[in-house]
Order: sequence, then structure tokens, then C-alpha cells
Amino acid sequence: MSEKHKLVIVVGSVREGRFGPVVASWVAERAREHGGFDVEVVDLADVEIPLSLPAVPPKFAGDSYPRPAGMAPLTSRLADADAFILVTPEYNHSYPAALKAAIDWHFTQWTAKPVAFVSYGGAAGGRHAVLHLENVLTELHAVTIRDGLAFPNYFTGWEDGRPLDPEVPGYAKTLLDQLGWWAAALRAARDAAPYPA
Repeated sequence: MSEKHKLVIVVGSVREGRFGPVVASWVAERAREHGGFDVEVVDLADVEIPLSLPAVPPKFAGDSYPRPAGMAPLTSRLADADAFILVTPEYNHSYPAALKAAIDWHFTQWTAKPVAFVSYGGAAGGRHAVLHLENVLTELHAVTIRDGLAFPNYFTGWEDGRPLDPEVPGYAKTLLDQLGWWAAALRAARDAAPYPA
């Protein structure tokens, strides 16, 4: 790849004792080794994300949407990104409220951009959370990547910040290859003409 894409990796859990930063750090390392991305990790625990939203949705308010001042760095990073990886656990067969709120405070920042998923949890490995996220991101006109990563029983499947399964780096490369392809295709399309949202 001759041109790197801006990749934002979002740590979706803000729960005390969360495992998300460990997973995000490993994924970021794989993405940097891949060579196709400029990588930035955004931890939602560092962002002001109220659950109460303004009356007018961001789709219609556009640049005048009244976000909290503390959210400005997140909004800027999402807007500048060419691609996303959402790192999420599974809470009660879905994904964390903080991640939903971060998504809902934005709209155009996700539009016509690719989103990949890395999940972790118990027996299902966070797959229920990803199924819900795919529905949400499709509504925002994002393109979800088929080949994600899921880590069942992560509490026994990781050691020293790395997954024990030797095949996982290969799966990560597939995810990143697909994400890079879509990032290039969608950026070219956005540059050629505005997306008809």
C-alpha cells in the first residue's frame, strides 16, 4: 500500500477493571505492523459522553450539533478517520452503553467509512455485541467488515497481553487487509462525490 489510511481504534468499555485496553493495544500493534495505517487508539474512558442527547439528531444539525466541549477531540478524530476498529466486550448479550452513546453523538463521522469489530467475552466471545453493532452502524451508512476477531473466554485465552491461539495474527491480517481495501475504495468514492445520505 502506497498511502496510509487513518485508523481509529475505539476502546468501547469504560467499566472498572476492563480488558479492552489490553485488546486494543494488541490490535494497534498488529495494525502498525501491517503498514497500511496511521493508527490512533481512542479510549472512551477519557471522553465526556453524556447519555442525555440534544433534541435534534446530529444527522440534521450538522456542524451546529451542540456537543460537550470535552467531546471535541473524539469528534475530530472520528471525522478525520478513514477507518475504524471498535473493540467491545459483551454486556448482557449486547455492547456497552458508553459505546452506544459515543456512536449516537455522531453521524456524518461514520458515514461511508469502513468499521471492523474486535470483541471479547465469555463463551460467545462478544459476538452478540457485534451483531447489534452491525445493525447500528449500517443505519449510519457505515460499511461493516465481515471478518472480525472474537475472543471467547478471554480470561483464559490471553497471556502477557497476547492471545494464546497462534492463528489469531493471521485472522488479524485478514481483517486489516479487508479494512484497508474498503478504506481506500470509500475514500476515493467520497473524494469523487458527496455520499447521498
